[in-house]
Order: sequence, then C-alpha cells, then structure tokens
Amino acid sequence: MRKWNSVFANLAISYMSIVLVIVLLLCSTFYIYFSGNYKDELRDRNQLILNNTVQTIETTVLQRAQQIYLDISLNKNVNVRLFADSTYQSNHSKAIDLQELLKSEVISNSDIVQAVHLYYPKNNMLLSSLYGLRLNADQDRSMTYLADWIQGMQRNQTSSYWTPTRFVPQDIYASLSDDGSNALITYAHSYPFQTSGEDSDVIIAVDVKESAIREIIQNMMPSQYEGTFILDRSGSTISDADASKLGQQGGFGDSALKEEAGSDSGTIDQDSHVVSYQVIPSTGWVMYSVVLSSSFYEKSIFVQKLILGICLLVILIGIVLSGILARANSNPIKRLAAKIRGLLDHAPEHGTNEYSLIDTAFVKLKDKVDSLEETLEANSAVIKHNVVQNLLNSCYTLEEWQEEQPFLGFTTEYHHYSCLVLDSSEALGRLDSRNMQYAVYRIINQLETAALPDSRIIAEALPDKKVVVIVCTNEASGELLEQISQFVISEGKEQFQLDVQISWGCWVPEMTDVHRSYSEAQTKMKYAYFLPDTAILNDRRLLDRENSMEEIPQAIVAKFRDKLQARQPQELEMAVEQMVLLMQEGMYSADHCRFILGNIVFLYSDYLKSVQYKHPEQDNRELHNQFVQLRSIRSFQQWLISSASGLITYLEKRNSERAVSSIEVVKQYIQDNLSGDLSLDAVSAQVFLSSKYLSKLFKEEIGMNYTEYVTSQRMERAKELIEMNNMTVEQIANTVGYGTAAYFIKKFKEMHGCTPGNYLRNSAKEA
Repeated sequence: MRKWNSVFANLAISYMSIVLVIVLLLCSTFYIYFSGNYKDELRDRNQLILNNTVQTIETTVLQRAQQIYLDISLNKNVNVRLFADSTYQSNHSKAIDLQELLKSEVISNSDIVQAVHLYYPKNNMLLSSLYGLRLNADQDRSMTYLADWIQGMQRNQTSSYWTPTRFVPQDIYASLSDDGSNALITYAHSYPFQTSGEDSDVIIAVDVKESAIREIIQNMMPSQYEGTFILDRSGSTISDADASKLGQQGGFGDSALKEEAGSDSGTIDQDSHVVSYQVIPSTGWVMYSVVLSSSFYEKSIFVQKLILGICLLVILIGIVLSGILARANSNPIKRLAAKIRGLLDHAPEHGTNEYSLIDTAFVKLKDKVDSLEETLEANSAVIKHNVVQNLLNSCYTLEEWQEEQPFLGFTTEYHHYSCLVLDSSEALGRLDSRNMQYAVYRIINQLETAALPDSRIIAEALPDKKVVVIVCTNEASGELLEQISQFVISEGKEQFQLDVQISWGCWVPEMTDVHRSYSEAQTKMKYAYFLPDTAILNDRRLLDRENSMEEIPQAIVAKFRDKLQARQPQELEMAVEQMVLLMQEGMYSADHCRFILGNIVFLYSDYLKSVQYKHPEQDNRELHNQFVQLRSIRSFQQWLISSASGLITYLEKRNSERAVSSIEVVKQYIQDNLSGDLSLDAVSAQVFLSSKYLSKLFKEEIGMNYTEYVTSQRMERAKELIEMNNMTVEQIANTVGYGTAAYFIKKFKEMHGCTPGNYLRNSAKEA
C-alpha cells in the first residue's frame, strides 16, 4: 500500500493522466475543426482570393478605362466637341491633334486598351484611334463592331455604359481569331459629363481587352483559373478561361440579384462544388469561382490519419517521459521531506507521505508569513513616511534608493520628478485634531489614487500641517502640475471648505534629487504668508526675492510708531496698509519681512506697556504669541488695526475722563513755541499745573514722558522743514529750539535713524 502512496507513483500517474487528457483533447479538437469547419475555411480562403482579384481588376483595368475617359474629356489642348457642330470643316488640324490624343492614350495603356473612339451622334461622325475619321459612320463597315455600344448609349438613360464581351478584329480588314485575343469590352461615357447617352454631344468609348482581365485572374487565381468567370447583370459571360463562352449566357442568370459577396454549396454535373462570388462595384458584374468539394475531403482524411498516428506516438513518448520525469522530480521531494522531518518539533505519524509532510511545513510557514505581513501592513504608513522624509532630506544614494523603492510601491522608473507643497494651515487651524487628520489623509488618498497617464503621485503629511506631493512622470509638463493643483484646490473647497495654497518645485531627473525640488517649493511656500490670495505659487521671481538684499525703509516703521503715539487711527491704518502692500509687491525676502513685522509687534507691545493698557479679552497672553498664531499677513493686518483701534478708542475715552483739556492746551502751547523754552517747569507754569502732575499726565495719556513728546514734536517739525528744502541745517535747528546744529543732528539721528542730509536724499528717492 505504501508503494502506491509514494511520491514516484503519484507523479507517474499524474503525468500519464495529463498526457492522455491533452492528446484526447487535441484529437477531438482537430477532428471537430477539420470535419466541421473546413468548408467554411475553404469559402473564406476562396472569398479572400476572389476579393483581392476583384480589387485588382477594378484598379488595374476598369478604373484605368474610366481615367482614360477623364483624361480625354478634361484635356485643355484639344476640343472633344470638335465635330459636334457644323464648324468642324475648318478645323482639320484640330482633328489631327484630337486623333493624336486618342492614339497616345492607346499607346500609354496598350496593355489593357485596343482603341479609343469618339462618336458624334448629331453629325453621325466617328473619330477613332484605330479607324481614323469616318463620315456617315452608320454606312461604314466598322459600324458592325461599334453598333453595340453606340446603340446601347443612345438608349441609355445614364451617362455611362459597359458592353458585354464581343469579338472585334484588330482592324476592319482583319479576320477574327478563335483564341479570344480579339475579345473586347467597351466602356462608353457621354460628354458633357452629366448628360444621358441619348442627349450627349459626344460619346467617348474605350475598347478594353478582355485578355487583360483574364491575365489578372490567371496570375492571382492559378489553381481556380479554369473555374473562374465573370457575368454581367443579364448573365452574359464577360470573361472566361474558355474563349468560346465569351459573350454567351453563363448559366447564372440571377447574377443581377447577387449581394456584394457570398458563397454557396451546390451540385454541378452531379459533383459537389463550392461557388464563391464577388460583385465588381464599378460595373455591377459578378465574378464566380467554382471549386470541387471533393478536393478538400482527400486532404482531410489524410490529415486525420496523420493526426491519429501522431497522437499515438505522443502517447507512447508521454508514457516514457512520465516515468523519467516522475523519477527525476521525486528525488528532490524526498530530500526535501527528509530535511523537514529533521526540522519538525515532533516526528510525523507512520505512513504519512512526503506531500502531507511538505503541506504541513508550508501551513506553518504561511502562518509565519501572514504574521510578518500583518506587522508590515500595520507599519506601512510609518515606513512610507520615513522613506519620503529621507528623500526630502537627501539621505539616499542611488543604490540605497533602489533598495527602498518597494516600500513606496515603485514598479517602473520615471524620467522626471517634482515636488509640490500644500499648505492649508490657516483653514485646518479651525478644525479639531481628528477632523484635521481626516481632511489631510483624505486629500492624500485622493491624490495617490488619481488616474494620470504615465504618471504617479506620492503624497505625505509633514509635521507643520503641510502636505508634500511628489509627482513622478515620463514627460515634464507644467500642465500636469497645474492639473494636480487645480484638483487639490477644488477638492479642498468642495469636501472640507479649505483654502489650499500650493507651491511648485523644479523638475529633477532622479528620485534621489527630489530634495532640490522640495527645497525650492518650501522657499516659495514662505511667501504664502504674504500672498494669501495666490493659490498656486509657481513664480520663479520668488526665488530671486529670497536672495534679495533690499530692506524695507525704516521710515515705514517710524511712521507706524508716530501715528500710534499721535493716536490717529485712520493714518495708522493707512500706514499698516502701505507696509503690507510693500511686503506683497516689493522684492524683500520673507525672513526680512517677518523681522519687520516682529519689530512692529515689539513697538506696539512697548507702547501698550507705556500707557498701562491691557485688553480685557486677551487672557493675559502676550502679543508675540498672538502674532505667531496668525497665518497670513491679511490676518496680521486685521488683527493689528483692530487692536490698535481699540487701544486708541480706550485711550481717548480715558483722556476725556481726565484732564483732556489741560493736555490739549499743553500740546498746543508746545506746537506754538517749538523755538522757545519748553522745559517742564516753564510750560507747567504757563498752563497753571504742577510740573510733577504734568509729567504724570503725559505719561498716562500719551504713553511717553514730557521730554520725549517735546523732542518728537520738534523732530516732526524738522522733517517738514527738511522736506521743504529751503533752509539750512543751522536754520532748522534754531527754528525747532536747538542752540547748536550738532546737537540737533544727534537728536534727529537718534529719532529717525539717519542724519537730516540722508533723510532728505531718501525722501527724494522715494518721491
């Protein structure tokens, strides 16, 4: 029993069963094919040959005859209607030219054409390449051979006519031969083109050699030549290998009823035949090909016997090979089974064959592989994230990347790569952590599953609420990046009501160079803060702006500070708008613009402390923390203007509750006496206030001490006088209350960061 349960026995039985099944299947297939489909195969083959022959006859003979008619009728050097009226008697030279044209056409097409004729029905005249000019053509001897097409055209309601095959001598004095060499088919066509035969001025007739058609059939259908013939719609024989049948009824009188192509089986002279036919389009003739069916069956029986012998031989060889292969394949299986026995924890049961042992080993191996796959699947997102991060940080060589490719599912190499960075942090900031994570990974999934021809997308979330998109393609195209960008923008708005900004990196040839594209995209994305209305950041000028060394004029910051201290909300708003516009349109780097915004926030914070102001809704948070959380310069502008407006309103209200009139009197006195003594004691005496109280009032109401305010007013007046450019520095210093020009220049530089002369030049440049 164990012998029949062995690996060798099982393999031998399996191989022999396979051989028998295959051989029986092949025998059945060949028998069914050759016995049932051979007639269809014969018809298809004959039909194909017949169709090719018809097309050759059509193009080589019939269409050339029609082309001869067009060449003659459209020739501009001769007048085809020469003899159509009574003026022909004075045109003998033109008649010679016309006949020469006919002869040249016959010579050019001598392989298919015997003669070309022009018949003029009104004058009963004939001009022929073969017979020359014939007056009173109906009395001419040649009329016997021409009457068929002349009479046919005169009775014809259409413009063209093909005659049945007839025998015509080479000339009117020669006799007819019996070999069919003088068999002609005439193509007649009226002139002008659209007239019927009975209304035409001229009938142009081309005598086509039937032998040309016969030669084509003999060359293309040599084996079926004897059984191939052509009939017209009336059943007359147009072409046949037997010349004696030309022009006679062919026995298929229903040819006019035939469809375009087909094949029938029938009995002819008590023999089974296959009759294939094909309609010639330009004439309506039908070509028939008659083949004996018995010729097929002789080959079929021979082939069936041959197949049977081959099958028996194959069975014998298969049995021998089954034994050899069974022996050859059983030895490795036995050795494998022996190794498995040594690796198993417990000995297998007695009588267990090698297959059961191997099956048990594979089941255990499969369990371990499944466990490993589950572990990899659980960590696939982390692995993919690490691979993408390493690519963006340029951590791979080309060899290392080739080893890491499978973790991203790469199966093909691409020729171009580019990085896109998606930023929707301002919109995502409104979502909770769960919805934000869902939105990000929904966008990533839609990107990676997008159907793009010859392209692939890899998307991964970045720690700063951004998404990096790596586009892999065979053809670098800005249209592809535009398509992806528009898709992300539209999906973000439709699915999550998110406003997404996208920056593009350059195209690189290798995946290991993608960090260069990512760096460029990150650089452009820095300007998303300053261009919140620009959805796609692909302008190369942003890279030039990043390398720019230009600085925003300090006068912009000073103007904000002055308008804030002067508590002028409208002018303050205009100053902020001017600064924002300058940052959006100027060639200033993003880091420099951020530095200036930080300075603005620092100045504003100092002013709040100086006036001892604290907003009730700020929850004791610092202004800097609020500034960091703002996602665009537009939000910064709204936040700063709104906060400053609230501050000014609060301070104005507080001023009204305190000695507003006193402060205003002091301010007006200072403004009127900038060149005089404006010491604290002198001014307090003028307004009947104590110097200590006046100093405290200035600190609380204006946010600066009395001396700083006087200095700021003097410097403001000095700026106005400098901009007028009609006074010297010494004169300006005396006008605003400074005894020496040197001390004035020192205070001016401390206030405005430059000397009066430099300020004048900077003002001229800005103007």
